[in-house]
This record gives sequence, C-alpha cells and structure tokens, in this order.
Amino acid sequence: MKARYYILSALATVILSGCNAFLDSDNLTKKDNSNFPKTEEDAAQSLTGCYAMLRDEGDSKINQNLMIISEILSDDRFGGGGPDDRYAQALDHLKKSDNNMFDDVWSVNYKGIYRCNMLLESLGNITFNSVDDKNEIEGETRFLRAFYYFNLCKTFGNVPLIVTSQSKNPAQAPADSLYKQIGTDLQKAVSLLPATKITDIQPARLGHVTKWAAEGMLARVFLFYTGYYQKESMGTVTKSEVVTDLNDCITKSGHRLMPDFRDLWPYSNQYTKSDYPYSKDNDLSWYGEDGTNQETMFAIKYSPKATWDSPSNVARNNQVDLFFSPRETDGSVQNNFPLGIGWGFGTVNPKMMNEWKSAEPNDIRIKASIFDTSDEAPNYVWGADKQMNETGLWQKKYAAINVKTVSAGADPVYENYSRRIYPSIDTDYQLNNTQDIVVMRFADVLLMYSELTQTVDGINQVRTRVGLKPISSYSDNALRNERRWEFAFEGMRWYDLLRWHIADTALAEQNGVSMQNNLEQTTMDMPDIATRVKDTGGFLPIPQTQIDLSNGVLKQNAGWTGDNLLY
Repeated sequence: MKARYYILSALATVILSGCNAFLDSDNLTKKDNSNFPKTEEDAAQSLTGCYAMLRDEGDSKINQNLMIISEILSDDRFGGGGPDDRYAQALDHLKKSDNNMFDDVWSVNYKGIYRCNMLLESLGNITFNSVDDKNEIEGETRFLRAFYYFNLCKTFGNVPLIVTSQSKNPAQAPADSLYKQIGTDLQKAVSLLPATKITDIQPARLGHVTKWAAEGMLARVFLFYTGYYQKESMGTVTKSEVVTDLNDCITKSGHRLMPDFRDLWPYSNQYTKSDYPYSKDNDLSWYGEDGTNQETMFAIKYSPKATWDSPSNVARNNQVDLFFSPRETDGSVQNNFPLGIGWGFGTVNPKMMNEWKSAEPNDIRIKASIFDTSDEAPNYVWGADKQMNETGLWQKKYAAINVKTVSAGADPVYENYSRRIYPSIDTDYQLNNTQDIVVMRFADVLLMYSELTQTVDGINQVRTRVGLKPISSYSDNALRNERRWEFAFEGMRWYDLLRWHIADTALAEQNGVSMQNNLEQTTMDMPDIATRVKDTGGFLPIPQTQIDLSNGVLKQNAGWTGDNLLY
C-alpha cells in the first residue's frame, strides 16, 4: 500500500470526560470508519483520539519528542546523555545516528492528521444538539490538524499535503501550499471556537483548544513562515489580521501574566518547598495545572496512569522531564535535590548563561530557569553514569522534581512530587513525571504582538513581571533577547533562530565551549555546524523507511545524503 506512511491507524476510541480522564481511558472497543463516528458522542470520542497524538512519542524511540529535538538543536543546550546516546549527540551536530532517527516524529504527526481528516469528513453526517457543539468540535479538530502539519513543516520542510482520509501517495508539497492550508485551518478555528474567557472555562475542559490558543498559534505560524521564507503574507492570512487577532486575545481572553514567573514551574510546589532553599527563601507557591494558572493558553496534558504495558501507556508520562534530568549514580538523588534523576539530555550551554548574566544581571529568570550546581548543589557528583557534554548546569523548568521525606531513625526518602498529588502513581521514576508541557503561554502573545507591531508595550509587560526596567524603544535585538530569556528551555529558541536567519552564526558559537565527557575535560567539537545549518536549511532528514514506502515519490531533504553524516 503506497500510502502506508501516513495512513497508520483508525481513530482511537477513548472516552471524553473530566480533566483527569482526558486522553486516559482504555480503548475497550474496536471501531473503524465504517461505523464510527455516527453520533455526537462518537464525535467527542474521535476528537479525543485526535488529541491523543499530542503526547504519543511513537512506538519505538520515545526520545523523538519535538520538545527534546528542538532544545538539543538550539544554541542553549548540548546533546548530553551517556556514551551510547548517539541520537542526542548526532542531533546536536545536525548529523545522523541512523537513517530513520525521526521516523516516529513523521508517523505520529501524520497519524494525528489522519484522525483529524476522518473526523472532519464525518461531521456532515452527524446530528448535533446544537450548531455551537458542532462548531466547537470542528474548530478544535482544525486547530489540531494545523498543529500537526506545523510540527511536520518546521521539522522536515516540504511534506505531503493530505486533507482527506483517502489513500494517496503524493509528493512533497511546496511550502506556500502547506502554510496556506495551516493558515486556513487556524482561521477557521478562530471563527468557530467560542469566545469564552479563560476564567469561565470549566476544569473539565482543561487541555482543550480555545479561540485564544488558535489566535496565538496563527501568529506563531505566520511569524515562522514569513520570517523563514521571507514572505509578506501566508496565503490569505495577512499581518494586519494576525495583529488584530492578537489584540483580540490580549483584550478579551482573560489570559494574563501571572504575578511571579518562578511560580510557573513545579519546583515551587508546596511539597518540595520546605526542603528547597530557593523556593523556601522566596516563598514560592506553584500555580499548578488545575486552571489557576491563567497564563497557560495551550498545554499537552499528562497523567498518573503511565505503565510499561505499551508505548502509548508510557506516553501518558511526561518523558521530557525524564530525559532532561541528570543521570543516575550513587548519591545523585540527594546531592541534586530537588532535581530527580533521568537520562541527562540537554545539558545547558554555559556560554548561554554567561551571555544572559551579562545582558541582564538582575534578571530573576536566570536562577528561576537554570540549576547551577556550583551554587545549588555543592555535593554534585560529576560524571554520573558516564554523563556526556556535562557543564554542571541543568535547566529546571522541565525536569523531574523530587520531595524529601524524613522519618525518625531512617534515611531520607526522595520521590517525585507527583507521588504526593497522586498517591497511587507508579513508584518507578521513569513513569511518574506528570507535568504538563505548556505549548503556549500569554507571554508569547505579548512578545509576538510587540514583534509584529514593533512596539514596546508587550516587551515591557514581560520585563516588568520579573523586575526589569522597561525599554524606551523597540529594536529587533531587544525583542530577540527577551524571547530568549523568557522562553529559555521551552522549545522555542531553535525555531526563532531559523526564522531570524541567524541559526548558523548562533550555533557556531558552541564550538570550543568547555565541558566534560565522562569526567574528561574537553571542549565542544563543532567546527562545521554553521555549514550544516546552511546545507540543510535547519530541516531534518526524511526517514528512509518513508521514502521506501512511497516507492521513491518522497525525496530526501537537502544536506542529508552522503556517507559522512553518521555520527
């Protein structure tokens, strides 16, 4: 079957109910497009299947998560991991560990697109209780299809454009066509979704797409497309429309910057706070993920129901936190507190921290974002489990966070904070990270508005929140710095570098930076990284399995052929 590379499965059938159950019910019945969906309840179940692919990291390589990929590609992080983690280190050098290292990224996103296509095709045959109910499901589905396509386009460049569930084997579409479709879907989502303020959204709807998220995502896609491809508009989407939508979001959504930047992240949770001086001394209090945080606009929800039964069950756990935490060794749990243990990917580039301190020495976001072991972990064990690209710096926005329990006459017990929130969660540290991945927060809307209008209000709101002085006039450099510091380690930097056409020079500055490989003092060896960015355009290779399945219809991306690319 030629189209097997994108038609991968029928719609998942899981029950859509409350927040904790969202995406977590078991698939108890087998349904296909001959009998499903037929009712409004079926449509809601199908929509949940569309959402499920947001967190599904594939059936084999669970480190193929775009958050992990984009962070390692950026100039803020190194590959890390252990000596055998060639995937991470090859990615850091824009080279290959094998010819199919991104096959799950491709297949998972096309699976999400296929599910969205099937649901959109079925809506005309379903009787809904109201037009609003139908509009809401269609709006969410169109957003998700656009989101999956944007994932593919910013990862692989030109990809096949498929907006039907029918079996086809098309060639890669030009960027103009792909982004026109993404823009059309997001415009439609904005028009269909209700203008319900975030403060009025019920807890059971957390994790669902809103009109405001669609407006923000349209701006993000527009900025990437028009910047990277140097265009004035994106299909029918114009700059003025995007600005109008962002203004609508700013003035009507109810979203806002939360008062304390540090309380956005789980290390400030109440269970860790008493034993973590940084949280205790600053009287931090995590806003949590139950709707209190009005800055969150769209997040991928995780849950306490991860098991080893299947890859999809493992994906219920936030693997990003696991991969981005320090590697395990004797004494590492207590010495790294409050950080838990993991696989050691994405060590922080010290040059990035030094540049930040030089630019904004009083920025509270530095310590709020970076765990400097020389300051916070004086007994830190270097070379744990043969750690590579080690700098002594770890980010702490997305990491395993522990709590400490002390009982009389016993050694302290360290465990993930999620064990306090969900006592029945698995005790395995590889399965109990439940932190949501925030795809978009309100700070991004403010900074995108400043960038598009070349005004300072959005920038200054973000700066004021962290106690920094306002700037008097707009400049691209000020905007770019603010985005780098505000969204450090949130998966944004790589795509910003690409759309600003500065990725080659930014990544080249990693070469020669001091670090350790399994206790051996050395430097980052990346003399050809700028050339690799230019040769590839920043896009990753099409998996060879997909090229083979297409009978050669798919063509490999520029810069990814040759025998010298294996790392």
